[in-house]
Amino acid sequence: MFWEWWQSLFVDMTASSFFNFSFLPKYGEAVIQGVVYTLILSVVSVLMAVLPAFLLATMRLSKNNIIRSISGAYIAVFRSTPLLVQLMLIYYGVFSWIPVPNFLILGFIDASRFIPGVVALSLNSSAYVAEIFRAGILAVDHGQMEAARSLGLSQGQAMKLVILPQAIKNVLPALANEMITMIKESSVCMVLGMSEIMFTAQTIAGSTMISIGPYMIAAFIYFLITYPTSKVIENVERRMRRGDKN
Repeated sequence: MFWEWWQSLFVDMTASSFFNFSFLPKYGEAVIQGVVYTLILSVVSVLMAVLPAFLLATMRLSKNNIIRSISGAYIAVFRSTPLLVQLMLIYYGVFSWIPVPNFLILGFIDASRFIPGVVALSLNSSAYVAEIFRAGILAVDHGQMEAARSLGLSQGQAMKLVILPQAIKNVLPALANEMITMIKESSVCMVLGMSEIMFTAQTIAGSTMISIGPYMIAAFIYFLITYPTSKVIENVERRMRRGDKN
């Protein structure tokens, strides 16, 4: 019984077949554009999250209770509410008051949807990256700051020249993992009609009535992007640990 069912997956090319990829010759270009869209959306969002995340991290380490509370409240709100809700509030709320130019990026990325999507993803990611930065800074031995101050460096100079270079080394693997997470989380942008991987799969499924094949392709693409990248990150982490021991 099981063997017959397993064979039918490869032979029975109905709309519900897991391996019905007959749509690829016609929609292959759309799939490629969806991959490019997802990668650009993810990379831009994480890069835009770095600066506010660093600011939030330094605020969290401030001795001023008000500054520390503001940063903590921001991080708590964005980490404790669903990304989809944040996306809706920013797109339909904030950007209903902020006009966005309607033009195409690279000929197929609608800026009026892309920009709000990047803002939402960046604000969400900055809350997580801020904690990554804070942990990286705290991981640097406190004696490093004392040594720098004893050499005549100010608090700012010690942070810039001594603490941050070591902290950045600590956080690089975690930032790379955040990029992988962002690639997967960017799929929520399909609700805004952004032509990333999941929206493309949904569009193909609706146009061809092939219900599973397009989503199988989407899952396979996400796997091809994220799994090898995660293995590269693990290898880099091992090399960094060996370098620290040496």
